[in-house]
Formats: sequence, C-alpha cells, structure tokens
Amino acid sequence: MLLSRAEMSFDFGGARLDPVRDRAFLGWVMNQFLYGEVAANQIGEWLYLAPDLEAARFLARQAVEELQHVDAFVTILRLLDVPPARPHRVIRFLVTGMRGRSWPEHVSQVMATGEGLVLTIMFAVIDLLDHPEAVAILQRAARQEERHVAFGETQTMRLLRERPRLRPRLLGLSVVTLWAVRRLAAAIARRLPGDSPLLPRLPEFAQAVAASHELRLQRMGILDGPYARLPVRRRLLLVAGAYAGQAMDAAVSVALAPLRLLGFGRKRLLTDHYLDDPGLRPPAA
Repeated sequence: MLLSRAEMSFDFGGARLDPVRDRAFLGWVMNQFLYGEVAANQIGEWLYLAPDLEAARFLARQAVEELQHVDAFVTILRLLDVPPARPHRVIRFLVTGMRGRSWPEHVSQVMATGEGLVLTIMFAVIDLLDHPEAVAILQRAARQEERHVAFGETQTMRLLRERPRLRPRLLGLSVVTLWAVRRLAAAIARRLPGDSPLLPRLPEFAQAVAASHELRLQRMGILDGPYARLPVRRRLLLVAGAYAGQAMDAAVSVALAPLRLLGFGRKRLLTDHYLDDPGLRPPAA
C-alpha cells in the first residue's frame, strides 16, 4: 500500500470500546461493515471487463474474500448478540451511490480510496476493541483489505500514466467522497453515548481519516498538493464535471444500445483480447 499502518492509525489516548457497555454502538458499526462487504461483491460485474487475465484472477479471489468478510461480520454480530440491520444512508451513498461506472472509477474510487477508508476505520476498531475473538477476525479481514487497496492503487497509477485526462473526473468524485466522510463522522458521533471517552476525540479522528484519504489521493497522483488549497469554486466545478461526464457516458450508452445488438460499440470484454495477454505468451528462452 502507499500508506503505512502508522499513517492510517489514530491515537485515542487510551480510550477503549467495551463489548458490553458499547454493545449498541459496536453493533451499528459492524452493520455498516456488513453492508459494505455485501455490496463489495459488485466486483463480479468487472470480471468480464477486466483489462487482463491478472486483474481477472485478482477480482475472482477478491470476490471470495469479500464473501468471507460477510461471514466474518455476521459472526461478530452474533458474538455481540446484535441482529443484522440496515446501514446508514451515508454508507449506502458511499458504497452503492459511489460505485464505479468505469474500470478507472472502480479501481480508484472503490478499491483504492473506498476500501482505504474502510481499512482506516477497521484499524481504529482493532486498536480500540476489548474483545480478542472479534479483533482476531477483524485482523484477518484487514490483511485481505490491504491487498485490495494496494491493487486499486497500482491500477489507478498505471491508468493515470496512460490516460492523464482521467485525473479531473477522479478528483471530482474524490471531492464528493471527502464530503460524505465528514457526514459519516457526524453520524458516528450521534451513535456514541454522551459519556463515551471516544466522543471528545471523534472530531480529530474524522480529520485524521480525511487526511489519510487525501494523502492516498496525492500519492496516486489524483490530487496535486493539499486539498485545502483547492478553491471551493474549483471543487464544485470538478464535481459538476465528474457527474456530467458520467451522465454523458450513460447517454452515449443508451444511444448505442441498438447498435450493440449488432456488435458495434459494445464494451471490450476480456474474451475479445485475452489472446494478446502477456500471461499466455511462451516463456522467454
């Protein structure tokens, strides 16, 4: 990954999450994770659109791991004696509303930055939770999430080298994600008990999560310099441009639908180009 564990961690000053005292809050957090893992299996649609066999293999493995994570969070909910429940609307927006409409959007917004945000929060729960069995489950899931994030980062950087004009759209979508993350921090604060030792540190934690997200954007080459230096007008233009681009892509897709029935203008599938894949070439003598 482009960020170290230390760069994705936050010091809560000795505060802890007690599985009995904080049961309702922990159950709420685990239900957000659960929704994210179920929705993460949208990666299945990208298997056929993967740019090469290596990416397809990675996605196939990831799909299995995401389903394992579903079981992991169901297990933790049972340990806490909390039933599965619907996610918060901000989580639905971040996970489903921000799903990638193209391969560059998928690897940058879902895998690199989206799963990177999940991993940052997962690390915080691992550091805070007084429940060895649940923590062990989370640690196993975190190791797999690290691989997913690293794959997204690598793919994003390669795409930006090949197609630098992608950068404004990916930055515009990232501006939306940063806005949603701050909304999520407010939702978390409302779920914590008023006497929770975590509550006073939550604003700082939200800033730390946003800072790690910003750092990842910088290291991937999506963001040039500190986010705070981006004028508000520029941010709004980037967001408008990103969504306008998605709308244009959707309109073109609808317009080409009749032609696609005849084989014209359809998306390039892995079966169209797999014979050119380096993995199928004979080894060098």
